[in-house]
Amino acid sequence: MAVLRLTQTIRRPVGDVFGTLLDAGDFASWNPTIKASRQLTPGEVGDGSQFEWELRGFGTVRQELREFERDRQLRLVPLMKSLSGGHRFILTDLGHETRVDHELEMIPRGPMKLLSPLMGVIGRKNLKDTANALKAFLEATERPTDHSS
Repeated sequence: MAVLRLTQTIRRPVGDVFGTLLDAGDFASWNPTIKASRQLTPGEVGDGSQFEWELRGFGTVRQELREFERDRQLRLVPLMKSLSGGHRFILTDLGHETRVDHELEMIPRGPMKLLSPLMGVIGRKNLKDTANALKAFLEATERPTDHSS
């Protein structure tokens, strides 16, 4: 499957957007594609941190944070034998707004290769739903800007 891309602008500072994405253990509170989520690794979140999601269309999936660059980029990678790829978020600071470039790659392996066409359908829907929910969540209420980044 090719990389699915989507770009959006969110009316929140980059620190707020990055902070929400970094808290992958709390994705279920705003992302409709995730029924439950929790952080598995203790301590501060960064490269190698792991999370567990109950993900629509896939069940329970362990995710690992990679490509961590504060306020710039992160990638959540599924740790599954049957699927590789991940969701990369690239952030561009536009002052009081943030451009988010989403890149979703879902590469089926083994018997899951037979489901490649379905993966594209699920991937496009999940990407659109995630982007819409992220924007709605962040723009719904005024949150204090995270000045620690």
